[in-house]
Amino acid sequence: MMNKPRLKIARGDIWLINFDPTMGDEIQKTRPAVVLSINAAFRYRLQIVAPITSWQKKFADDFWMIKVVSSLSNNLDNDSAVNAFQIKSLSEERFVKKIETLSSQILDDIATAIAVCIGYNP
Repeated sequence: MMNKPRLKIARGDIWLINFDPTMGDEIQKTRPAVVLSINAAFRYRLQIVAPITSWQKKFADDFWMIKVVSSLSNNLDNDSAVNAFQIKSLSEERFVKKIETLSSQILDDIATAIAVCIGYNP
């Protein structure tokens, strides 16, 4: 049995990812997500991601929703929000296509929101 070649996935990449099937309040459908995991140490074809959804004004009060302004550098169609409360470890088989890459500052903001979500306070 021959293994498929690994995708070139890096921390900060935005990919279209198929989140279905889902249950309950889990984020659904094929949508963009940002890769949060580092790739140097992992042999499994899994990546930790945070889904991205369209920005809504009501998200301004939710610390776990990190606003990402649409720009040429991130190639998002509209202002968006990274949902740090719905991080997931997913198979690379769910990855559809790479969109672009987020800045290191936004990645730091996402990591901080995740730390707050899990009660980490160094």
